[in-house]
Amino acid sequence: MSYKQRILTLALAGAALAVFLVVFAYYTLQRPTVEWLQWGYRGTGLVHIVNSRDIDSPKQKALHAVPEPEEKIDPAGTKASAVYQNVKVLGDLDSNEFLRFMTAITKWVAPEQGCAYCHNEADFADENVYTKIVSRRMIQMTQDINAKWKSHVAIKGQGVTCYTCHRGNPVPKNVWYTPVEPRFSKALLGNLAGQNQRSPAVGLTSLPFDPFTPFLVKSEQIRVTGPTALPTTNRQSLKQAEWTYALMISFSKALGVNCTYCHNTQDFASWGASSPQRVTAWYGIRLVRDINNNYINPLTPLYANVPGRKGPAGDIAKANCSTCHQGAFKPLRGVSQLKDYPVLAGPSGAVKTQ
Repeated sequence: MSYKQRILTLALAGAALAVFLVVFAYYTLQRPTVEWLQWGYRGTGLVHIVNSRDIDSPKQKALHAVPEPEEKIDPAGTKASAVYQNVKVLGDLDSNEFLRFMTAITKWVAPEQGCAYCHNEADFADENVYTKIVSRRMIQMTQDINAKWKSHVAIKGQGVTCYTCHRGNPVPKNVWYTPVEPRFSKALLGNLAGQNQRSPAVGLTSLPFDPFTPFLVKSEQIRVTGPTALPTTNRQSLKQAEWTYALMISFSKALGVNCTYCHNTQDFASWGASSPQRVTAWYGIRLVRDINNNYINPLTPLYANVPGRKGPAGDIAKANCSTCHQGAFKPLRGVSQLKDYPVLAGPSGAVKTQ
């Protein structure tokens, strides 16, 4: 190799290294200002690390901005059920407040489609529009969440509304469908156990690509393998631990936090050493499981003839932590809308399904 060729080779290698370092730095490091908030005693590792550059970005501010409430209106003195036909859930609401609430829901859920998204505008009492049945059930679900799951959503009176998840979209952006494992030959590879499939839900790791079905629909135990070489009192397997880690990654992404938001790194398993947020998360897991099984999945028959609303396994869109949180450890950064729409505080109406 001539001297000129060696120089050229070194130059190309240097350029390749520079490109690699730039890409590595871009995807690995963060620009200041990184801040941290201590949750527990000093030295316990209970800290929450945030980057104010990300939190205060225009995109994040727009995502978590809360719309102004509808203007207050004097009560009409008559119930909605006496003025409007076929009002099954909000019939006891004052008719003027009912109209104000419907106006707010339209802006929260279907600002472009308007009333026609849920109603036959020629006959608002018509039950043949499937979205009307769905929205009625979702109102009941919201009331039930605010009344029954205060340990998760109303610790400081925040609660949830339709806007918490929808934010101007008929279908919330952060939903999930049951994935279908790709077909492959099992002759030599064995059982993949749901792993080694690229999935954003688990941070593109090799962990099980469906962390939601076992824990947010089914009631599988969230456990990790024991610290001893041979199983003693803890019979959980590595496979179970990997499924748990996959779920934890999804939590971290949904809330925009790291492990220490809930756990103490000195002892991840200890409830006594963990932050109070771990208890809130415990209730949150059961909340999501409740709404998926008792409110969302029972609506599946309504979507039988609706194109584009089912996943590859034939199920409809379901909720996970990201559906409400959308990257913030408190949805809408802790701003409450319930004080402006107390009808959503529950308790839910008597109609159980559809």
